[in-house]
Amino acid sequence: MADAPAAGDRAPAFNLNDQNGAKLRLSSFKGRKVLVYFYPKADTPGCTTQSCALRDIAGDIGDTVIIGISPDQPEKLAKFDEKYGLGFTLLSDPDHETAEKYGVWGEKVNYGKRYMGIIRSAFLIDEKGKVSHSWPKISPKDTPTKLLKALAEG
Repeated sequence: MADAPAAGDRAPAFNLNDQNGAKLRLSSFKGRKVLVYFYPKADTPGCTTQSCALRDIAGDIGDTVIIGISPDQPEKLAKFDEKYGLGFTLLSDPDHETAEKYGVWGEKVNYGKRYMGIIRSAFLIDEKGKVSHSWPKISPKDTPTKLLKALAEG
């Protein structure tokens, strides 16, 4: 597994299906800032808290794009988007290939059981495709506040 990209690194490219089944590339947002956040599973408590908090600040981030990525299938992502009125792109990474490129696929422990999964993380990518901020192991509640702070810094 790759290390998570740090500030100044080129953001790993991706080409994934969104919640509507359409292919989306990171490069299609060149010229805009993009928040890419990885979450373990749609419609679970932490992921819902994180996604809804990002939805709630979407009006405060200008033309910055929000993209959520999880291993869920597009149909499940569409239901998640619709249920909470998220209104931003959710991408399906069922083979966790993109998560591995971003260094966010790793061993987790839950109730003593070890398994592989998404390590909740977020990355702010600048207009030129470079990582400006990297937040590995971010908490759901911290994602929007860290994004707003990073955007305010310029």
